[in-house]
Amino acid sequence: MTGRGRFRGVDRDGVLAFLGIRYAAPPFGPRRFGPPEPVRESGDCLRFGPIAPQSARLPGAPVWTPGQEDVLSLNVWTPSAPDGPLPVLLYLHGGAYTFGSSAQPDYDGTALARAGLVVVTCNYRLGFEGFGHVPSHPDNRGLLDQAAAFDWVREEIAAFGGDPDNITVAGQSAGAACALLLAAARPVRRVIAHSVPNRFYTADFARRVAEHIDPTTPETAVLSADALAKAQRTGPLRHDPVLFGPVLDRLPVPAVDLLLCHTTEEHRLFDRLGTIPFARTDADLAGFAREMGIPPHVVDGYRARHATASGAHIALCGDFVFAEPTARLADAHGRAHLARFGRPPAWHTADVPFAFGNLDGADFLIGGPAGRAEHALSRRMRRAWADFAATGDPGWTGVRHWGPAVPDTRELWRGVDLDRPIDWPVQAP
Repeated sequence: MTGRGRFRGVDRDGVLAFLGIRYAAPPFGPRRFGPPEPVRESGDCLRFGPIAPQSARLPGAPVWTPGQEDVLSLNVWTPSAPDGPLPVLLYLHGGAYTFGSSAQPDYDGTALARAGLVVVTCNYRLGFEGFGHVPSHPDNRGLLDQAAAFDWVREEIAAFGGDPDNITVAGQSAGAACALLLAAARPVRRVIAHSVPNRFYTADFARRVAEHIDPTTPETAVLSADALAKAQRTGPLRHDPVLFGPVLDRLPVPAVDLLLCHTTEEHRLFDRLGTIPFARTDADLAGFAREMGIPPHVVDGYRARHATASGAHIALCGDFVFAEPTARLADAHGRAHLARFGRPPAWHTADVPFAFGNLDGADFLIGGPAGRAEHALSRRMRRAWADFAATGDPGWTGVRHWGPAVPDTRELWRGVDLDRPIDWPVQAP
């Protein structure tokens, strides 16, 4: 029983799971493009709620279909017999601010709850619904949803065995940036951020994207996959499918305990999936660098380390978008714990199943079936997350390597401005 209702979950061998709890009213109809509105409800919480509107179809996760509007829900995993108030971990899923959901198998909180945490995951508005510019409506609506989920946790988590004064917010990729922003807006105790991206936008860019996409009647229309695809094929945007995201001047450096991680081959995943057109020639690589504002000496340094222009491009992109921003955040914080995930394949998101302990069925992300070594690594990573959430100490200082270390390329980026918000021109097709 909580202040907002009575809930019934399911027992999973000593862990109680409460799935699909609404934390805010459906953000459609008269509430569309507005701030989230709290809601009170009771009932069974036995299945995940509907996911936010998106065109992606992710393995093992539900698919959004028109008409599903009750998308602002969260999920709680807690030990069935907690030993006193437990530290709370609120996890924000990634997905380029455009796709994904808390129902993905990667984010099941059962194993982390067994490590001594109350784990919460949530859905929030994505794409144009969550981050597109709509005149006379607030920007960053997806972030407002996350803040509303945090408020629910703060108010209600004690009924689930959690400590409302010890909440760690965690996330990966887009979720990592969201975790940092939430820590600047709410009384977050600690932050775990994996693969922090340097993708955020000026208000003018968000306005121009909205004008270019032209959702016709924003009050009633859902952004079509076709409109998004057309926008991605223009100008510099053809190199980066992340059209929507937080509108702000820069990411904050939170004054809280901070645990950071990045993988050592972030963009290798996008090469494998074929979702980004990497350079075929040195001219392609140089042209990409000019459009992104990357100095020639950085390109030369990566080219000298790789046999092909494509290989240099993949490595450069991963460091430009994720690895270097994550490491710089650790430098700016001064006391952050930094880890590099190098266990192959060390591509984007490969670390997530290990941190959650959900290796079974994650063959593609982790490069094959999990064996004894993989499960041992997963136990160490879960223990680090749980200890950090409890005490602020994951078990190491400085830099930790999960797997082989790689040659450091940070010197190449010295003096390169990575903190400016994106303000590219948006051209007609």
